[in-house]
Amino acid sequence: MTEYPSPPMDQVELVDVLRALADPVRLQMVRAIADGDAHPKGVTDWGVDVQKSTLAHHFKTLREAGLTNTIVNGRTHDIQLRRAELDERFPGLIEALLDAAD
Repeated sequence: MTEYPSPPMDQVELVDVLRALADPVRLQMVRAIADGDAHPKGVTDWGVDVQKSTLAHHFKTLREAGLTNTIVNGRTHDIQLRRAELDERFPGLIEALLDAAD
């Protein structure tokens, strides 16, 4: 089974999170999964118009920055925002990102 490790939340740095979110595509992706539920990786409803390989790069960047987990269930992969952990570590950050979208 393939593993997609995310850094422990106590090692996630705000500068890395903000660097990952500085890209408009990744910011839109985080807004799309802000509910904290697991979302299928293959679904085209991410709200971005990019190639599959580019989307894979963005998934990796978000995961390595500590924003998301990749959940493997057999042949399917889901992406989940680490919402509760991020809210605890950086209070108000995700909410501010959502409010800025309005």
